[in-house]
Amino acid sequence: MSFIEVRQISKTFKLAKKKSGLKEAIKSFFKREYIYVEAVKDISFSIEKGEIVGYIGPNGAGKSTTIKILSGILNPDKGKCIIDKMVPWEDRKRFVKKIGVVFGQRSQLWWDIPTEDTFLLLKDIYDIPEEEYQKTKEDLVEKLNLKDIINIPVRQLSLGQRMRCEIAASLLHNPEILFLDEPTIGLDAVSKQLVRDFIKRLNKEKQTTIILTSHDTSDLETLAKRIILIGKGQVLYDGSLKKLKNKYETERIVSIKTKEKLEIRNKGIKSKKKNGEGYDIVIDTKVITISELLNIISKKIVIEDIEIDNESLDNIIVKIYKDYKI
Repeated sequence: MSFIEVRQISKTFKLAKKKSGLKEAIKSFFKREYIYVEAVKDISFSIEKGEIVGYIGPNGAGKSTTIKILSGILNPDKGKCIIDKMVPWEDRKRFVKKIGVVFGQRSQLWWDIPTEDTFLLLKDIYDIPEEEYQKTKEDLVEKLNLKDIINIPVRQLSLGQRMRCEIAASLLHNPEILFLDEPTIGLDAVSKQLVRDFIKRLNKEKQTTIILTSHDTSDLETLAKRIILIGKGQVLYDGSLKKLKNKYETERIVSIKTKEKLEIRNKGIKSKKKNGEGYDIVIDTKVITISELLNIISKKIVIEDIEIDNESLDNIIVKIYKDYKI
């Protein structure tokens, strides 16, 4: 059995219908109408210990519901979930000591007190021995560069500083599983790089299993070799990022540096645009290969330099959504 086993998990929410206007409000007070929303439907996957998995999908796809089930906050209507031989919602007290959770848009830090005071509170909550607490805290302070900010009230910290403190707070008890929900949202480039480097080091050094949800595809490309893509509450793709790219990456941008004028019309060439030093040519690789294109161009003009860009992961994911009509 894998470290994390999810089998045919389903969860439906019952929501009261609300109509505008006083008359409708009074009517609904005596007789309510409900709608049923199937948040996740028969979702299954396995995750091995030490994996970093990107769990992605559009808003409303069921990501947060799945994470809440995996972390023991929600009970599914049906299906099984076993993590390290425990059922999250049944073995909750034992289980929460195994996990850390970081929500990019929610905080576990107390707003008006320094981060270190929250750390002390978490030390008592998780019953962390003093020697272990000091060692872990010092390690996190060093690796996440918190020395100059740990004693400043949280409300005075920048978003990047606060996010680094959030990650440290979630790791004080040395969890084996880390759930990261939009960990770099709103961060500048420097802060994003620091957080990503730390997550990679944590996974390598401690074999921490990490489940990452993010709309920032740079997070996925930097951290996750495997992604699980969901939509309408169902798994659409589960596999390596490389295979996904190979399947859907049909457009390539070939930039040609040349002083000569280029006239070219061939099947598979989607567009040709003049830039400062030559041309940007977009091709469909299912129709024409890069080598075929270059062979055609080299017979027409002298090529000084070539640059080839891959299609962005954002575009690939949009294509998948269109395929599944999401």
